[in-house]
Amino acid sequence: MSEVSSPTAAAGRPEATGPGPLAGIRVLELGMLLAGPFTGRLLGDMGAEIIKVEPPGKPDPLREWGKARYKGRSLWWGVQSRNKKCVTLDLRTEKGQELLLALAERSDVLVENFRPGTLERWNLGWERLQEANSGLVLCRVSGYGQTGPYAPRAGFASVAEAMGGLRHLNGFPGEPPPRVHLSLGDSLAGMFAVQGILAALYRRDALGGGRGQVVDVSLLESCFALLESTVPEYDRLGIVRGPGGTGLRGVAPSNIFRSRDGKWMVIAANADNVFRRLCAAMGNPELADDERFATHLARGDHQEEIEGIVAEWARRLDAAEIDGVLNEAGVICGPIYTIADIFEDEHFHAREMLVEHEDPELGTYIGPGIVPKFSETPGAVRWSATWEHGSHNGEVFGGLLGLSDETLAELRSEGVV
Repeated sequence: MSEVSSPTAAAGRPEATGPGPLAGIRVLELGMLLAGPFTGRLLGDMGAEIIKVEPPGKPDPLREWGKARYKGRSLWWGVQSRNKKCVTLDLRTEKGQELLLALAERSDVLVENFRPGTLERWNLGWERLQEANSGLVLCRVSGYGQTGPYAPRAGFASVAEAMGGLRHLNGFPGEPPPRVHLSLGDSLAGMFAVQGILAALYRRDALGGGRGQVVDVSLLESCFALLESTVPEYDRLGIVRGPGGTGLRGVAPSNIFRSRDGKWMVIAANADNVFRRLCAAMGNPELADDERFATHLARGDHQEEIEGIVAEWARRLDAAEIDGVLNEAGVICGPIYTIADIFEDEHFHAREMLVEHEDPELGTYIGPGIVPKFSETPGAVRWSATWEHGSHNGEVFGGLLGLSDETLAELRSEGVV
């Protein structure tokens, strides 16, 4: 380990070159599966250098996650780990901890999504990380946060969505609350994590704070943060909002309506001016002045009536006709898409949201594009995920830390890397 050099963090950072507004920021990604790795993916999409750390012999399960396989491989891994350099490191060993600290010294951000207390058990808690690099931003993503009575619990998105209040609001009254067929809680936590990281970097650099800090993100709170007015509604009025089916209670017309050719269309004309345009487009302009429908509150009180009228109108037209007529009239509407529909839509292609990934094993495949768009420093998919476990060990440990081939071979034989 004596061959590890010790430059300052600033001296060890990558140059701010290449695509993306975060070029020049180095991020260490610890943890597996979804929330932490999704955080790393979003930062990498925006140009940050991402070094993903996996234990030797215990790769991230996402490499094999899901039943949908192509050439025997998980397509999710290719997207989720794009733009990342993958290294192996056993953080339970003293040598592995020393290497991690050497990487942290040369990095701006460390993202982890272990159960609280894990880093501390490895002697890699916040105090020791700060000693290595006072400017480091440590983002900790967990089920319930780093404090509180539930902090020691393991946490998955499914439970976070349930306890965070989202699942109770989903589905239809009187029926079991369904789940969106995605790990929504993980993705929400990843987005809040990126938001927190960027704010911490701004405080450190742009505002002259100079020091890093801990960003504590919980899956539970990330779901809870989306509950809109339900908190004060319960506090002041005792209202427990429940599921609303396909629309929103008291907000009308804003629902899904079936077309003549059997497709579902979302029509959202709950604002007064938009409702007036909808009435004209349907050939019933007088409805806009009907006292039952003239205001937002009145339409909420007569929701079934007005949405029944819209449904009857929609049944007489094909989906494409509804889409054309209403968008021409300035009424918010659109079809409910499957992924197949998205692939056929010219707007997704024009916005570069379906982009090619070049993979040495899978060949060319389409993955999701970059969000958001930047006019001066656009992000990019620089490479698809690599498949070899520890594929960037030489580049990172040799190039960044200055370890010789002999030292790397020794560490490999000891199971450290």
